[in-house]
Amino acid sequence: MGVENLLEQYDLLYQGRLLLRIVLATFMGYLIGYERKNREKNAGMRTHAIVCMGSALIMIVSKYSFRDIPDYDASRVAAQIVSGIGFLGAGVIFIRNNAVSGLTTAAGIWATAGVGMAIGAGSCLLGVCSGVLIVITQMILHMTSFLTAEPYRGFLKVTTEDYEQVIEELRQRFRRDRIREVNVKITKNKAKDETKVEFDLLFPAQYEKNQLIYGLASDERIHVVSG
Repeated sequence: MGVENLLEQYDLLYQGRLLLRIVLATFMGYLIGYERKNREKNAGMRTHAIVCMGSALIMIVSKYSFRDIPDYDASRVAAQIVSGIGFLGAGVIFIRNNAVSGLTTAAGIWATAGVGMAIGAGSCLLGVCSGVLIVITQMILHMTSFLTAEPYRGFLKVTTEDYEQVIEELRQRFRRDRIREVNVKITKNKAKDETKVEFDLLFPAQYEKNQLIYGLASDERIHVVSG
């Protein structure tokens, strides 16, 4: 009877230590999600906390709950976390006006799952340091946008009567400002004797598109300009 009580107490202490790992993983998920919430992203504190906690829980179950099965491969269950998080990350990626958004948040969710897996496996120091590094990386790169700025796509719509002259001047400016013309759609309105041109453009990193629009709006030959 004394041996059984000892084993039962040991099991409770053992499971308590595993529970502490889940609590730690949840806290790290909250920490990573707090930075995303401040950026007003779709996936915030709750999502990251649940992802990190769930990854730690599945890792613990995979590593410790099947020890009574001979030749059990603990990596089989844990490997499914990666594929499962892939579906979740895909849900926060959007394509709007040919521009992709949500990639950083999706990558953050994927990395948060890795933090949870590390903590669940017992590598708590590795998991905590990785979580802190994720937060620092996101904060620093957001503040120093010139390091992460990339070319972006956008539309420019112009309506004018002097079609040939205006478009030629526009294309000269595109070449000067290193704006690449991806596609163009031309619609002629014979009733109003005007032409509508829709440009699909690739702008250089940190290019001020609004300045281009304001400049065109002051041109008397252009009736309507938008982007």
